[in-house]
Amino acid sequence: MTVRERQQEREAQTLSDWATPSTASRGRQRPMEECPYRTCFQRDRDRIIHSKAFRRLSNKTQVFISPEGDHYRARLTHTLEVAQIARTIARALSLNEDLTEAIALGHDLGHTPFGHAGERALDEVCPLGFRHNEQSLRMVDRIEDLNLTYEVRDGIVCHTGSKKADTPEGRIIHYADRIAYINHDIDDAVRGGLIRAEDIPCHLLDRLGNTHGKRIDTMVTAVITYGFEHREIGMDKQVLDDMLELRTFMFHNVYQGTDAQSEEQRAKNMLRSLYEYFVAHPGELPDDYRRLSEAGDPLERVVCDYIACMTDRYSISTYKRLFIPKSWNKIET
Repeated sequence: MTVRERQQEREAQTLSDWATPSTASRGRQRPMEECPYRTCFQRDRDRIIHSKAFRRLSNKTQVFISPEGDHYRARLTHTLEVAQIARTIARALSLNEDLTEAIALGHDLGHTPFGHAGERALDEVCPLGFRHNEQSLRMVDRIEDLNLTYEVRDGIVCHTGSKKADTPEGRIIHYADRIAYINHDIDDAVRGGLIRAEDIPCHLLDRLGNTHGKRIDTMVTAVITYGFEHREIGMDKQVLDDMLELRTFMFHNVYQGTDAQSEEQRAKNMLRSLYEYFVAHPGELPDDYRRLSEAGDPLERVVCDYIACMTDRYSISTYKRLFIPKSWNKIET
């Protein structure tokens, strides 16, 4: 018996009967020889961690564009927090932690530079539209061709939006993502001086908790309790309503029309300019992206691929190279 087979045997003994064992996977788009040491979901997790897209997350904005200070979350730290929350829920409910972790680590691989500002910019300028969850799936399928299992791919594309993932592990990420970003964005907003902790409505502090850790614990506990009671992923109505009200508070006080997004319009204008330039000059796309276009992918989609793959710093550098005269960079202010 191989190491993988022993792990599959342990899954059969320890996972809940509504979990997704690795032996029940619907497989990959192309067959692969089984790894002797890792289940298919463990292998997917490793493929994601070793991908170029995962490495780039460390230099992509979460909420604060070009923040001053070392403590604000980037897209990578958000991803790791989602994975930690999701694994806690999966372990408590005896669901498949490896599948849960793989989806969590891959769910934002398609995110643009400058966070949702970049996503909105590409969605506005590209006639094909742009959604970061769909781009994350395109990243693992088409751009890096990781050949992941159906269950991981399904969880990635369904982590946001109205369509629910087919597996309970995938449905965990929908909640873990919200729990993570609502709470860490509060933490960053307080640190950045945009809001004070006491600005949060008192009834939400009373019910959810008056600290970062207590609020996360309340929300995670609500998902676990719901899972025990209903054998499904969800939250009781009161905690869910409170979480969504807290999310609305953040939209009104942090995400929209505040100093946190004072640079948003400039970032959006920059990405629109890059999009328009490369659509007009496809010959200047890197070879990997030109090959996608030559293979039949629409040019507009391929240009979005290239821009979405950029880190914040690389997009700024590319914009300067294309649009700022070199002599201007030498001018002292």
